[in-house]
Amino acid sequence: MITGFLGAGKTTLLKRFLATPEGQGTAVVVNEFGATGIDDALVRPSADETVLLGNGCLCCITRTDLQRALRRMIIERERGELPDFRRIVIETSGLADPSPILQTFATDRALGSVFHVETVVTVVDAVTGAETLGWSAEARKQAILADRLIITKTDIAGEGASATLAASLRALNHRGEIYEAVNGDIDPACLTEAASGQRNTFMAEAAHSDGIGSFVLTEDVPLAWPVFAKAMDALMQLRGPDLLRVKGFLNIKDCEGPVVVQFVQHLAHPPVELQSWPDDNRQSRVVFITRNISERQVRGLLDALRKLI
Repeated sequence: MITGFLGAGKTTLLKRFLATPEGQGTAVVVNEFGATGIDDALVRPSADETVLLGNGCLCCITRTDLQRALRRMIIERERGELPDFRRIVIETSGLADPSPILQTFATDRALGSVFHVETVVTVVDAVTGAETLGWSAEARKQAILADRLIITKTDIAGEGASATLAASLRALNHRGEIYEAVNGDIDPACLTEAASGQRNTFMAEAAHSDGIGSFVLTEDVPLAWPVFAKAMDALMQLRGPDLLRVKGFLNIKDCEGPVVVQFVQHLAHPPVELQSWPDDNRQSRVVFITRNISERQVRGLLDALRKLI
């Protein structure tokens, strides 16, 4: 299982792993908090099989969704309808509490006879991770339950940020192995070798922090890049700490493929233009996960800038 708070770099780590020889024969279950599956579309070309679990996070939706998905994958593999995968990676929502997922494998005898959990990997962002651990119960739970903790974005974090974050993680989880990864580059064994020791799989479920919500911003016609860029600049300056994650595809004028954008609090990742769209949908669709920022406010800002630019 790969978990970690919003924008920590889970999908980047997973895509890098799937591209390695050790990652071959891996099926993926992607769970996202939001009505549109962005990570699923990004991971799908790299995996032998990708299943997108619907809106919400695995700790909140009925866990039978996960159980049904895993059983179906086993049946379809036996029928030859799926490749002969050797492992399944569950990429959780950034707001997920991992403990109920672990309980599923411990209490479902049918699944327990087929699957065992090799390792829980938690990804933590060196730029915003220490602050997030301070206010987010979900982020702390993810760190506490990890067998391995991977610190990302060390190349763009300030000096000493990684060491400070590692100390905070060690205080929460004294037995977890801590690694660093830049652009998802990590020893594949972190995701393939079973973890040693015992984890506490029956911790109480944490309620989501107050005010966290999700919405999808869609546009049917191509966007002018300056309109979106200036809107996001304004949001980051005014409400950066409450902009938990923004991620999606944009149909930008004069671009052949979609432009992938991602923002985490005050950090803007460089936009990337893909060679082609992942599906037939050419609609701009961006998932916003925010704290006390409404869709109406974001749309109002975008519309105002569209009139000015």
